[in-house]
Amino acid sequence: MQNISSNTQAPPMDQSVGLWHLAWRRLKRNRSAMFSLGIVAVYFILLVLSLTGVIVKDWNKEVAISYATPSFIQATSSVMQQSAPVQSTDLASTTPTQDYGITDPLARDMYAIQIELQHDPHAQTDLAQTLAFGADRWGQDIIAKTIKAGETSILVGILASLLAVGLGTSIGAISGYFGGWIDDLFNWLYNIFTSIPYMLLILAVAAVLQQKGILSIILILGLTGWTGTYRLIRAEYIKHKNREYVLAAQAIGVSHFDRLIKHIFPNVSHVTLVQASILLVGFIKSEVILSFLGFGVPVGTASWGSMLNDAQGEFLLGKWWQLLAATLAMTILVTAFSTFTDALRDALDPKINT
Repeated sequence: MQNISSNTQAPPMDQSVGLWHLAWRRLKRNRSAMFSLGIVAVYFILLVLSLTGVIVKDWNKEVAISYATPSFIQATSSVMQQSAPVQSTDLASTTPTQDYGITDPLARDMYAIQIELQHDPHAQTDLAQTLAFGADRWGQDIIAKTIKAGETSILVGILASLLAVGLGTSIGAISGYFGGWIDDLFNWLYNIFTSIPYMLLILAVAAVLQQKGILSIILILGLTGWTGTYRLIRAEYIKHKNREYVLAAQAIGVSHFDRLIKHIFPNVSHVTLVQASILLVGFIKSEVILSFLGFGVPVGTASWGSMLNDAQGEFLLGKWWQLLAATLAMTILVTAFSTFTDALRDALDPKINT
């Protein structure tokens, strides 16, 4: 009997599973979330490769004729030109400055050059015919420009969201933990920022600064977008500061700083992560709007907003591929990241069963 009892092993005890492990297990069961995560990962890989100069290093070089047609529609265009020969027209009467009301002084000359190139197929280079999404008015590759523009927009979104989340988390933690006049002071500051519509606020700050640049956009978005994170973190700290584990830490003499950072923050860090994901998407869209309106990146810096701004005149001339490339790139990223953020928020919710 002793031998039998000694050889018998007790069944393994159930081990508690952490919040992050449970969240990852829920995410893996969500196919749309994993697919969206894969798309976001591709964008971030392109961001790293672009930052390090591995790809699109010479995105702003002229590699094709002005408004080179994308390769996926060149075959259709050539067939249509063969079936319907081009008739001679008077450039003075068909210039885009008269037909479309464009005041660009270079538009007439570029249009004339393009008409000449259409009549002289030997003048078109082989390189121009191999561009998948064509070229813009300066002969720059649209795909390379879109990737470089994505680097700017995503980088602004990441850094601005980190700044906003860090500021909102710090202020919210101090306000919710200490309360009293400190809480009243930060609530007064919060009410000032939230009383002004967000887009009007960032446009007003951008107009006052009158400085175009990536750093300026990051500061504008980060210093005006912390309010949502502040509100959530403050509520979490008010809820957690009177719980047993915090009171026990206080009873054994743990300092306020350690209680703020080491005890309470790990239990509310999931809120910070979700807020960072939400703000990243919002700041990318805000940067696009600012650059589109002329308050964003300076001239010569590619971003999705500046591409949409440049595409206005091109679209009137029937050159729609730059508009399509920037819109598709931004739409795919924003949709994928929004889907992943929603799934992440559900996965980190402790009320949802495993």
